[in-house]
Amino acid sequence: MTDVFLNGKFIAADEAKVSVLDRGFVFGDGVYEVIPVYDGHCFKLKSHLERLQNSLDESRIVNPYSEKHWETVLNKLINLHLGGDQVLYIQVTRGVAARDHVFPENTNPTVFVMSNLMQVVPVKYKKNGISAISLKDSRWQRCNIKSTSLLPNCLLKQQAKDAGAEEALLISDGYLTEGSTSNAYAVIDGVIYTAPKSGKILAGITREVVISLASKAGIRLIEEPVAEFKLTDVDELWTSSSTKEVLPITRLNGVKVGEGIPGPVWQKIDALYQHAKAEERNDG
Repeated sequence: MTDVFLNGKFIAADEAKVSVLDRGFVFGDGVYEVIPVYDGHCFKLKSHLERLQNSLDESRIVNPYSEKHWETVLNKLINLHLGGDQVLYIQVTRGVAARDHVFPENTNPTVFVMSNLMQVVPVKYKKNGISAISLKDSRWQRCNIKSTSLLPNCLLKQQAKDAGAEEALLISDGYLTEGSTSNAYAVIDGVIYTAPKSGKILAGITREVVISLASKAGIRLIEEPVAEFKLTDVDELWTSSSTKEVLPITRLNGVKVGEGIPGPVWQKIDALYQHAKAEERNDG
């Protein structure tokens, strides 16, 4: 039976139990983090743990573990699942308390970690690109917190699926923010544009890698949102996330993007990203 980590113990998943009074269950009062694992090694672990700390700080939840303790827990879980390529999911809630909107005092956070096999990105997604639709960004104004309260994201993602698309690109005040489960990029005349850090986007770890790779490769990247009306004239569109890496969007709202095939700037960034993965794997 698959092992998970719950409140200090490694146990079988079907034996893991959380109180119905846990604020994560009652209010969605918690945060989470998703960490890709390649060949048994966490990718950009320090960055992921820093983002987890930021989400906890913004939510006013005390981090129950030191960075070193987190590393020990995560590495043991990876080994229990026999290494290889995995996806680690961390969830920390405020803990168990009587139902009250005001934060309870002296509660112990609930800590849950599980591992799943890394799902291979379909070859067709990189060969042909994916499709997307644009939707009004209906989420809250604190998207920089990786909150477990994901109903708005789920609704937007489902709308994309119902429309036969793989992702929804979100529009706020006439500008592209990000995808329902990803960061977003547009390429115009060889320049990459992506929305700047703010309460409107999650500061993606893969996004930071893309920014770094572009800089090292001498590809100009501007952290500036793209107006919705310009999306019909961009040369390339992409998304990025920890589990899907960097994917080209070749159709938006049923209309081809650029030439309707993955573009040359994406191809360069994707190749650099694969190289960065290999380097970190070897360093591990």
